[in-house]
Amino acid sequence: MENLYPAIKPYVTHSFAVEVPHILHVEECGSPEGIPVLFVHGGPGSGCEAYHRQFFDPEKYRIILFDQRGAGRSTPHASLENNTTQALIADMEALREYLGIEQWVLFGGSWGATLSLVYAEAHPERILGLILRGIFLCRRQEIQWFYQYGAHRIFPDYWEDYLRPIPPEERNDMLGAYYRRLTGNDDIARLTAAKSWSLWEGRAATLRPSKGVLNHFGDTHTALSLARIEAHYFMHNAFLRDDQILEEAGRLKNVPGYIVQGRYDMICPMENAWQLHRAWPRAELSIIADAGHSASEPGIVDALVRATRHMADELAPA
Repeated sequence: MENLYPAIKPYVTHSFAVEVPHILHVEECGSPEGIPVLFVHGGPGSGCEAYHRQFFDPEKYRIILFDQRGAGRSTPHASLENNTTQALIADMEALREYLGIEQWVLFGGSWGATLSLVYAEAHPERILGLILRGIFLCRRQEIQWFYQYGAHRIFPDYWEDYLRPIPPEERNDMLGAYYRRLTGNDDIARLTAAKSWSLWEGRAATLRPSKGVLNHFGDTHTALSLARIEAHYFMHNAFLRDDQILEEAGRLKNVPGYIVQGRYDMICPMENAWQLHRAWPRAELSIIADAGHSASEPGIVDALVRATRHMADELAPA
């Protein structure tokens, strides 16, 4: 069983100004001469965590992490202004050019997998490879599964806590009800909704309960950006056509990749990964028998670290 690499710190950080009013927090770790890899965090809105640096051999990779618009240490925090999928793709391209990178590996899970796929389909010539986990294709059926009908049958106890901030007459559209509170002017209602939304996700993220995961999702700073930005994106269908990613998967035909999927992922069910693999057969699919959604679960860590090692070997000069 593979484990994370030892903890490391960035050798440089950047405050990268993009479209007003956004300034992105960017950090680089590992080897400046290594294979460039961009860590694409989930959510949207969750931000990067320190352990995200540890999936990569620091002697082989130039590890780049960035907090997307409104997330993590990017500013303004939890901002929805000029915050769309297309804007994030433009940010990634601008960052690549700023850092002087011709091609890079993208590593992302959940929404990070979504954004990586959309970027790769838009710019396949910039991709050395993709390493993806917990596949989220951002289709309406997937959003409905987790926030309206489906996952509540697995977690009826957690679902009651998710329902609590919303009066019964609004519960036929939980996403809309939460969005109104998360974007409203009532500070108490906004924070209450954010905590409830975020904890629903955190509780469902692992096969076995994880205090560390719950602490992350329960953190007020994380919960506010995660809930507001997720609701904003999902109300707008993630600014994508339904099934856009699968329809355009042919653009990935020359892109090597690894897909890591927990068998018991209740946030992004395994059907998504299976359909992506069928549409993108060049990618190697690893189904983790004893895992859910979180990148921190042991089986997921093992598969992701193996994938980064294999990718480094494949990209090494002959």
